[in-house]
Amino acid sequence: MRQYFDAGESHLIVEFGDTIDLAINREVRALARALQSLGVPWLREVLPTYRSLMISYCPFSITQSELKDICEHLSTMALPRNRDDGEEIEIPVLYGGEWGLDMPDVARETALSIDEVIALHTSRPYPVYMIGFLPGYPYLGGLDARLSLPRLKVPRTKVPAGSVAIALQQTGVYPLASPGGWRLIGHTPLCFFDPHQGQPSLLQAGQWVRFRAVSSSEYQDIAALVSAGRYRVRKTPVEVAVG
Repeated sequence: MRQYFDAGESHLIVEFGDTIDLAINREVRALARALQSLGVPWLREVLPTYRSLMISYCPFSITQSELKDICEHLSTMALPRNRDDGEEIEIPVLYGGEWGLDMPDVARETALSIDEVIALHTSRPYPVYMIGFLPGYPYLGGLDARLSLPRLKVPRTKVPAGSVAIALQQTGVYPLASPGGWRLIGHTPLCFFDPHQGQPSLLQAGQWVRFRAVSSSEYQDIAALVSAGRYRVRKTPVEVAVG
């Protein structure tokens, strides 16, 4: 059931539920797309999260009550029901070693071998629930429960850009060097945020990610292509049943 919350004179929050759930997230993203498709000047921005949507609008052009009515109509008419169409993006990862500083602890705490941790992490596609925390930071859900571990008790003051990490039942990639408390298990040579690109963020909410383990030599080859601007990210259309 949708709930609406006033977030100031020009912002409205629409909540679709109180849990992290792929079906709920699909409804959030569908409403965001439907609003954007209107092409109306009063709509300034939509920001989807796991279970809610923040709408920035011009209060001189539309009232909050009118906006709620539009959201209700769009939610009834436009939201998909049980399938998620999008793209699966392949992310090459060099696991362990100097980049995966927490890999030994992850293996020990989960009672798995390092190879088993890598196999589990690369075994499934992950939905991009939202982009946040840092520009371009993807929150990816659906991590295998066997890899579910709490965040570090003491966060690192600097995590390198491109670090692949896990925490609880989520995984993600740090797009920029920053502090962070997720467990580091590897590194990708891909650039996840470039403000000079028309679309700065490599990933968008609604896409899917599949990690692929690469060797040190393949990692270096990909890094060279990325640096030269000649690497093409592998994208595959997908249709995933939900709920």
